[in-house]
Amino acid sequence: MPDQNTRFKNEGNLAALMAKMEGEPIASFLKIKVLELSPGYCRVSMKMLPEYLNFNGVIFGSIIMAIADYAFSLAINSLSMPSLATQFNIHLLAPAAVGDELTAEGRVLRSGKRVGISEMTVTNQNSKLLAKATGTTIPPLPE
Repeated sequence: MPDQNTRFKNEGNLAALMAKMEGEPIASFLKIKVLELSPGYCRVSMKMLPEYLNFNGVIFGSIIMAIADYAFSLAINSLSMPSLATQFNIHLLAPAAVGDELTAEGRVLRSGKRVGISEMTVTNQNSKLLAKATGTTIPPLPE
């Protein structure tokens, strides 16, 4: 069970993060909805639009990466803000189609003073796994 100081720090991070999310342009542009946010965890959703199709007739992989990245950023920043991504790796396992409602979950595996490690999954409305991702973060370096 977290100690009192950790609990207050996490609550403070969540409040600050929620305030920053209010005016974030990319989430608004992509119409990403935050479904759940707690310390070290985030679940978001996004509807796949015709504008996201690539020349092969499937949703562009970077769109799937975008929703995974957003879940990643909220999960890690809920514990340590600001955390900056230094690495992001994604495996696209199945295509998404227009009309799909994708859900991305981000879970922090480690949040330390020098590095954060997270994992993300992206599924469709039928719970089919479309992508699995990992990410690494660092706190900003002092100038």
